[in-house]
Amino acid sequence: MQGKRWLMATSAFRKAVESGDHAAIEELLAENVVFTSPVAFKPYPGRAITAAILRGVSRVFTDFRYVREIVGADGRDQALVFTAKVDGLEVNGCDFLHFDEDGLIDDLTVMVRPLSGANALSQAMGAQFDRIRAEAAAG
Repeated sequence: MQGKRWLMATSAFRKAVESGDHAAIEELLAENVVFTSPVAFKPYPGRAITAAILRGVSRVFTDFRYVREIVGADGRDQALVFTAKVDGLEVNGCDFLHFDEDGLIDDLTVMVRPLSGANALSQAMGAQFDRIRAEAAAG
């Protein structure tokens, strides 16, 4: 029964990301979510900063689409494989989601490849980061 709840939450996250519904994305994040970036060494703890980072990503990615879902044995761990472009460079990536007991995302790790795409993402997100910090502080 729990596994079905986590599958529904993943589906809701996927739909919210694909439609650009940032309010819905934020509602699916646990207050204590930890976001691990593909281009930053230190994880970012908290809903406000994670939501702001995801809004920033939506501003730098174009042609974003999920192409595959992978579900762990108990359903709490899931991976959403995606393709996108950053400054015209194709990237492949994966959103690794972990769900808490309430069906909220408490851990979100993103990985991207190739290195040229990761470098482009790092530069594009670096240019966004003052705005991301301001959005996170505004709550």
